[in-house]
Amino acid sequence: MAHSGTNTLTEEIKADKDKDTDSLKKQSSDASEKETFSEALAGFASVFVSGLFIITFVLQHFEIPSSSMEKTLLIGDHVFVDRMTPTGKESIPLLPYRGLHRGDTAVFVSPAEPGLFLVKRIIAVGGDKIHLRDGKVFLNGVQQTEPYVVRNGTQFPYRDDFPAVSPFASGATPDWSIELGKHIQGADLVVPKDSYFAMGDNRDVSFDSRYWGFVPKENVLGRPLFIAWSLDQTEADFVPLPFPQRIVAFFRTAAQFFSLTRWNRIFRLVR
Repeated sequence: MAHSGTNTLTEEIKADKDKDTDSLKKQSSDASEKETFSEALAGFASVFVSGLFIITFVLQHFEIPSSSMEKTLLIGDHVFVDRMTPTGKESIPLLPYRGLHRGDTAVFVSPAEPGLFLVKRIIAVGGDKIHLRDGKVFLNGVQQTEPYVVRNGTQFPYRDDFPAVSPFASGATPDWSIELGKHIQGADLVVPKDSYFAMGDNRDVSFDSRYWGFVPKENVLGRPLFIAWSLDQTEADFVPLPFPQRIVAFFRTAAQFFSLTRWNRIFRLVR
């Protein structure tokens, strides 16, 4: 009987140890699951914050809806804009800020229509003197070579011989029609400090500084870096539509996505 009792006690002790082991394993597993969830949450938060920082301060996506920058940028090009380098905030230490240079392409808020983003090429900077003759740009007295410029062969005196021709009844904004004369010296327009004079590469169709004036430095958002994607679209594809028609247009584009893609433009640098 004593021998039997010893065996029973030993089995009970073993069972208790097994229960304790199982309990410890379960607690360890629960802790592991909690740590995994916490780590996943922390990882998601880190990615989210990093992405938000990049979108807000480093890169931003824009789609080109007009032909004013052809052939450099085509309608339907999707570009990423560098928001850090060319914003002109040179005084901030440890960050690679610099002002825009002549010849840079830039995205900025329209001086004539707040809330509207434009992309143009910077032709002149603060202190420069500029005029056009027969559509050719003279900067500080020197005719410029502009291989990126596209002309359509039409003639329009105000546009082509700027600023020699009166802006009134030219398509210029009322404010610029009044302001323009204050910045003319001889045959030239003088660009004020902390401002830019910008024009589109598709020179004869571009609504630019000739029509609405200078771009203030603080309006600059950034410089297009590269074309991330490009779809063969027209300006008609960007006309605002009622919601049901937008849905139809979206699915139509999605169905033809690969055939509409301009594969030779993907990841092309913007110069």
